[in-house]
Amino acid sequence: MEQLDIQTVLTLGFALAVVIIIFKSARVVPQRSNYVVERLGKYSRTLDSGFHILIPFVDKVAYIHTLKEEVIDVQRQTCVTKDNIQVGIDGILYIQVIDPHKASYGINNYRYAAAQLAQTTMRSVIGQTDLDKTFEERAKINEEVVKALDEAAAPWGVKVLRYEIADIELPLSIKDALEQQMRAERERRAAIAKSEGERQAMINVSEGQKQEVINLSEGDKMRQINEAEGRAREIELIAIATAEGIRQIAEAINHPGGQEAVSLRVAEQYVKEFGNLAKTNNTMIVPAELANIGGAVAGLTEILKVAQPRK
Repeated sequence: MEQLDIQTVLTLGFALAVVIIIFKSARVVPQRSNYVVERLGKYSRTLDSGFHILIPFVDKVAYIHTLKEEVIDVQRQTCVTKDNIQVGIDGILYIQVIDPHKASYGINNYRYAAAQLAQTTMRSVIGQTDLDKTFEERAKINEEVVKALDEAAAPWGVKVLRYEIADIELPLSIKDALEQQMRAERERRAAIAKSEGERQAMINVSEGQKQEVINLSEGDKMRQINEAEGRAREIELIAIATAEGIRQIAEAINHPGGQEAVSLRVAEQYVKEFGNLAKTNNTMIVPAELANIGGAVAGLTEILKVAQPRK
């Protein structure tokens, strides 16, 4: 019975040893990760993602690194600008391990070192920049910090991808001064916009008045042209009508009884005009041959005969 117990303990011990050996020797490396293996305290190899077997009690996983992009919060610090103004700046740093061997043996803690280096570099860059430009040239400042960090972190096997300024805290006095400056700038722009609007309105009114005068003058010109054309047409029509009337009178005289009609018409006009002459003057005008009106009419008739063209 005692012998059976000893065999059971040995079996259990052997099984436990096998489990421990398997646990120590088998390693599964996740995707986008690297394991740095040391053999008897010395660097041996770097394990990529997948299944790997180690020598128990000889090989040891000393460092585990992720190849993913890492985000490091850079704590707020006080920086002095070129124009001697203190500002509080914090940021975010993005890094990535590209060489696990250097990241393991090139520096003790690359995350802490990168954060501290980002702070010192930021102080240096801000010290060369005026306060106004820290807001205007934020992208340029970030690029300068990334460039300096990337050069310094190259021996660590770390790639600095980018750096972003998260916040810039200003003293209260500077905030008040900036707010007053911005308020004055907004008021200035509003005054300029108002004056430009008034100027444009005056220009529009003057252009409208100018166009109105031009339109009125064009209308008056067309009216005068139309009136002149109308008077010319009227004169032309009167001349044509007069000529046609004279022609018809001449033709009527040559017809039978025309001479007698002319004599009668001349006598009527003679008597009518003589009556009108007597009305417009206080002096009574009596023709010398009043009794011989028929002779006067006959004389006028003879004149018409002589003036009439011969056939």
